[in-house]
Amino acid sequence: MSSVLHFYVRPSGHERAASEYIERKLQRELPELQGVKTEQCYNVNWTAESFPSNKEMKKLTWLFGCPLLLDDVAQESWLLPGPTDLLLEVGPRLNFSTPTSSNIVSVCQAAGLGAVDRVEPTRRYLLSFAYPPSADLEAIALATLHDRMTEQHFPQPIQSFSSGCIPAPLSSPIDVLAEGRSALEKANQELGLALDSWDLDFYTKRFQELQRNPSTVEVFDLAQSNSEHSRHWFFKGRLHVDGQELPHSLFESIMSTQASSNPNNVLKFCDNSSAIQGKEVRFLRPKDPTRPSSFQQRQGLRHVVFTAETHNFPTGVAPFSGATTGTGGRIRDVQCTGRGAHVVAGTAGYCFGNLRIPGYSMPWEDPSFQYPGNFARPLEIAIEASNGASDYGNKFGEPVLAGFARSLGLQLPDGQRREWIKPIMFSGGIGSMEAEHVSKEPPEPGMDVVKVGGPVYRIGVGGGAASSVQVQGDNASDLDFGAVQRGDPEMEQKMNRVIRACVEAPEGNPICSLHDQGAGGNGNVLKELSDPAGAVIYTSRFQLGDPTLNALEIWGAEYQESNALLLRPSDRDFLSCVSARERCPVCFVGTITGDRRIVLVDDREWPTGTDGQVEAPPTPPPTPVDLDLDWVLGKMPRKEFFLQRSLPLLQPLTLPPGLSVRQALSRVLRLPAVASKRYLTNKVDRSVGGLVAQQQCVGPLQTPLADVAVVALSHQELVGAATALGEQPVKSLLDPKVAARLAVAEALTNLVFALVTDLQDVKCSGNWMWAAKLPGEGAALADACEAMVAVMAALGVAVDGGKDSLSMAARVGSETVRAPGSLVISAYAVYLKRPGGRGMVSSPSFITGAVVPSGADDWGHLLYVPLSPGQHRLGGTALAQCFSQLGEQPPDLDVPENLVRAFSITQGLLKDRLLCSGHDVSDGGLITCLLEMAFAGNCGIEVDIPAPGVDALPVLFAEEPGLLLEVQEPDLAQVLMRYQKAGLHCLELGLTGDTGPHAMVRLSVNRTVVLEEPVGQLRALWEETSFQLDRLQAKPHCVAQEEQGLRERAGPTYCLPPTFPRASVPCEPGGPAPRVAIIREEGSNGDREMADAFHLAGFEVWDVTMQDLCSGAIGLDTFRGVAFVGGFSYADVLGSAKGWAAAVTFNPKAGAEMKRFRQRPDTFSLGVCNGCQLLALLGWVGGSSSEEAVETCQESWLARPGLLLRHNLSGRFESRWASVRVGPGPALMLRGMEGAVLPVWSAHGEGYMAFSSPELQAQMEARGLAPLHWADDDGNPTEQYPLNPNGSPGGVAGICSPDGRHLALMPHPERSVRPWQWAWRPPPFDALTTSPWLQLFINARNWTREGSC
Repeated sequence: MSSVLHFYVRPSGHERAASEYIERKLQRELPELQGVKTEQCYNVNWTAESFPSNKEMKKLTWLFGCPLLLDDVAQESWLLPGPTDLLLEVGPRLNFSTPTSSNIVSVCQAAGLGAVDRVEPTRRYLLSFAYPPSADLEAIALATLHDRMTEQHFPQPIQSFSSGCIPAPLSSPIDVLAEGRSALEKANQELGLALDSWDLDFYTKRFQELQRNPSTVEVFDLAQSNSEHSRHWFFKGRLHVDGQELPHSLFESIMSTQASSNPNNVLKFCDNSSAIQGKEVRFLRPKDPTRPSSFQQRQGLRHVVFTAETHNFPTGVAPFSGATTGTGGRIRDVQCTGRGAHVVAGTAGYCFGNLRIPGYSMPWEDPSFQYPGNFARPLEIAIEASNGASDYGNKFGEPVLAGFARSLGLQLPDGQRREWIKPIMFSGGIGSMEAEHVSKEPPEPGMDVVKVGGPVYRIGVGGGAASSVQVQGDNASDLDFGAVQRGDPEMEQKMNRVIRACVEAPEGNPICSLHDQGAGGNGNVLKELSDPAGAVIYTSRFQLGDPTLNALEIWGAEYQESNALLLRPSDRDFLSCVSARERCPVCFVGTITGDRRIVLVDDREWPTGTDGQVEAPPTPPPTPVDLDLDWVLGKMPRKEFFLQRSLPLLQPLTLPPGLSVRQALSRVLRLPAVASKRYLTNKVDRSVGGLVAQQQCVGPLQTPLADVAVVALSHQELVGAATALGEQPVKSLLDPKVAARLAVAEALTNLVFALVTDLQDVKCSGNWMWAAKLPGEGAALADACEAMVAVMAALGVAVDGGKDSLSMAARVGSETVRAPGSLVISAYAVYLKRPGGRGMVSSPSFITGAVVPSGADDWGHLLYVPLSPGQHRLGGTALAQCFSQLGEQPPDLDVPENLVRAFSITQGLLKDRLLCSGHDVSDGGLITCLLEMAFAGNCGIEVDIPAPGVDALPVLFAEEPGLLLEVQEPDLAQVLMRYQKAGLHCLELGLTGDTGPHAMVRLSVNRTVVLEEPVGQLRALWEETSFQLDRLQAKPHCVAQEEQGLRERAGPTYCLPPTFPRASVPCEPGGPAPRVAIIREEGSNGDREMADAFHLAGFEVWDVTMQDLCSGAIGLDTFRGVAFVGGFSYADVLGSAKGWAAAVTFNPKAGAEMKRFRQRPDTFSLGVCNGCQLLALLGWVGGSSSEEAVETCQESWLARPGLLLRHNLSGRFESRWASVRVGPGPALMLRGMEGAVLPVWSAHGEGYMAFSSPELQAQMEARGLAPLHWADDDGNPTEQYPLNPNGSPGGVAGICSPDGRHLALMPHPERSVRPWQWAWRPPPFDALTTSPWLQLFINARNWTREGSC
């Protein structure tokens, strides 16, 4: 009999105060509130017969508490309410185990606490008032404190996790034979299946022909598998527009773009992702992924993979969880390409309604607009959706490198309201795959059907159908709760490692075919996987996260982090071995039969073994699904859609009389689509994996303005992939054709600043988000598609994949609010290194602004290449939106051939190294483009734009596509000549100026000055909206520091002292290379870049997991070094690296190996990020408040450590390109680097170095045991945010042991060891062929040589 134990934890240190955002929110909603106190409660399901022993209780207390404190955990609440207090407890809905619980249970297992099978944390708030609070006050407080979609209120402490349920019996078959269509109509209503009239007629007729009634599970399965979400009926259907049938389906039209493009696709329109021909590259991979082994150098052809999708409905319902699972689903799309692919990087985009930020006026937002209760508000979506996507990528280990964010809420001249009530949550992904894994094998009888990943939960049941409802809000709200999903990035990461192990298997990839689980759950993925051969599937073989699931839920739930694959029985042992090593569940759920049927056998009462043996049941087990695959997935009649165009009512744009350029800018630069995206970029990892050559942030102040993302195909190569986005949905409200052309143009004018193989090699994913079933919208979508196809044919680019979401409307009271029709184009291509380049993968200094001048001849010249010269149309622009209008005439790509020529010329200039920087004209117009160039370079500009006879506002704010370039004086004539010779307009606008925030921006139109202001002031205006959003997701005092700093900073100063060693790898004739173990725990994600860094320095590098050490598969006696890598071990659910420390501390084999390794004098260790947190907890660095206690105490883990890594002062994950200063000290890996001030990647959420006492910190500093400090722009140690991203006292960024052998760092030198990995390289660092950070690893190599001499 299990019991629930309660462990109450009071917050401590700088984390003591309640979330400032929550407190401010409470104060706003409850002016009567006088104070807030908080605590956390861990509710532990203890399954042993007896209560925990004294030692077990000590372990639990250690796990839940802060190691620096001895008294912060109790079994009674710390909060004692008085008569005027309100005590509220909120936490996750208990209908399924949360990912947090799964990870805490894993930590408990590692600590030897096998009786723990569930742990759910709850938050407790004590709200103090002057008088006893009313029920109304309690309701307001509860609404403020929790998310009703994912959390619940607990009036009493949790007493049991048992729901007391048994599997719900399935309803009897649906009696179509007796009742006809009405039986299906009833099921459609009760189950929320979103079947339309055509579907109801079709399935009624088919089952009548079969002369049998369908089961509930079968009807549910058909609704999911054949929903609009899954089948894309509209894009594949017969469309009649204004009475004329289109000659081709939209899908056929889109596919026709391939005819005008180079045939470089190796996959298109046929798999989870698309792929293009890549390049031959060298790379490292483990010799044997089933056990610890050395990395070996390999070479092969790697193709570039791309996919993109949206997760709009779940994100609208529950923004954080919807965005996590949207990101996870897209990651699985990449990893399941072919027979397995490598996940490299992501892109993200968000469209939401008017933000209505409290206390911040954006005059174009209509305060009278109402919002429905079944969707999150736009402000919550903007913050929490991006938090969810960022958190998932950070924990999985996928950097996000590009994206967009856009808001709109507008009443049109005809009275219609257009707004993203149902938001867009867009997720794109770029990856790579070996050529031999491109093609999936067809299913063959006898193959195993295997599920890899997390257990089955009652999650997202009916999500595919729910997403297909024509207008969101038309289905019952309790079904919306069913669409809330559960994202577990750690499980996805473990699953990814299993797939990667198969891809890297030395004897060949055992995976025959691979599909990700998404809409429709097991029912959909297992049918796709087994088609056309057929399969039998057994419910007893699934791992269930909830024993009360019935067969419908097992078959239809859209639980996440799960893939399905086909495997030959001879490879079972390999997969089982890899899965055990990676601690990832694997279930052999069925067999390919060859009878072309999909059969689900509910054999849980009499389970059938994997060998097919079963004790004969008294009656045959039920088969809730028994369908002919061809009937379910085969060619079905095309649906017909009859559409009418609806021309918009247009009104000319009317701007206030006398509106000045500066007044217009004060609105336009604050519009979310135009304004800074710093609130998005700084909370998402942009360096993990070590393959990032260009991310969003550029220039000395790392301003988020890059046009294009670039990744390498291998750490060892200078070839890679480039991707860029284009979307212009507001223009679709005027003319959908124009919006489609501009989306394509924007993607290409962004991509042009990376050197790619050829314009005709560029492929695109096209993602369509439209309210296509509503009057006028379907025809608009068809027109947009026609325009996109035509412009692509003219340009020579093609679509090779994409998705659609065609229910972009929501019910608000009696009104249907449609979102603007949106097409997102993701262009991608193979990126080439430049001949004579400096070892960089990235294209020239993307928008780094001015070349630092050393004399009058060094100013940069600014050139403008308009692609629709002479046009200055303002319809649908940011300027129009900022005055609550649309206007009439939108900008357009009038002559596509201009873009072809401009692309070719610009690429040639890149190849010949004749461009300093470049940017595209898009949202906000030419003036925004000019200002963004200046913002990124932190420099002034002096510009005069010639436009005879045209007013300044249209000249500056029209969003006609074009390019803005910076070139140096010696190259000016040649660049002008090349564009003009190609028949393009190329206008010389002016010069860059001085650097620094006080440098002047002086803009003239037709020789009349229209703007004259310091660049720092204008940038502050552009950053304003971002910082307002930041205040709602980070500590306001930190945000204020960054905002003020950007007004004053000139940029960082780097220093390489003359004594700094010249990095060179020693070449020894003969003799083995020293071994270093790259040690990773479940949730680690920084192992491959760490392996590359040590390999580059001349080590023999081994892949070693904690499972290897815990199982005794390997010891550390043959290793000279170990590296503990970055990531989120056990998702850091109990604090930074607590779970990893528990695995080391409480596992006898792993603990003994670590202890023996540490005691050997010839060994060294490096801990980075999560590894740094681990070394501090273990006491390898940072000492202990009582060193003797550690040595003498039998339970040394109870000793108080000298150092603990706690949450960043900002309260969030921080991704920064920061400066550090190397100081003197004994650290062997930093020898000779003293005095250097270097930039380095930093990415962590818990990097605040909390010392047990100020005296200990002072001692360590005095002894040189804190040899690395965050540095300010002058190179001095700093606590200023964000130069110090975590707020560590004294600016401490790294610590070492007294003997210098063990080094723990929060920043990531392993992601900065190659020059092209650097985010900004000013002279003279741009000339270095080797990164100074390589010296850290070479020092370790040199030390091992000294020891062996």
